[in-house]
Amino acid sequence: MAHARKHKSKTKPAARKKTVGVAATERLDDKLLRAHLAKLLDADTAHVNFEKTIGGWPTAQREVKLQGTPHTAWQLLEHLRIAQWDILEFCRNPKHVSPEWPSGYWPSSETPPNAEAWDGSVKAFRADREAMQKLVENPKTNLFARIPHGTGQTILREALLAADHIAYHLGQLVLLRRLLGNWPSE
Repeated sequence: MAHARKHKSKTKPAARKKTVGVAATERLDDKLLRAHLAKLLDADTAHVNFEKTIGGWPTAQREVKLQGTPHTAWQLLEHLRIAQWDILEFCRNPKHVSPEWPSGYWPSSETPPNAEAWDGSVKAFRADREAMQKLVENPKTNLFARIPHGTGQTILREALLAADHIAYHLGQLVLLRRLLGNWPSE
């Protein structure tokens, strides 16, 4: 009988330790997932990031549309900004109304109205990217819960959508920049 009691006391702490270990692992997994998502939005782990792609783009080439290419650099930059802003606002604002598709996601002109417009678009893109990163990094944000005003979307899905969309159009910008001959040397 004494042996049986001794055996029971040994198993209870082990079971408790295992539960604590699972909870700690889940917290660590959550923290890692959030860090990976934030990094993915910066898009410099598997391919070139926004900063390198856009940085130093010659002013005279922001409106150039090469034969066979569908967009100018200005159009792609503005499209990236508008789409990322829309995704972010959808995530955090139940009253947000998305632009009309597809016209509302593209600038009306192939040419930036002025140098300030380009710089403003770059600045707004960075600010919205940072806001999306903070949203996914915030432990109070439930990445898996359905967005109440959506149709089944989650913050996780929207963050992945934003990262995927950014990567796709950064690839177009890199190709355009190479074709224009202004890609920075490695």
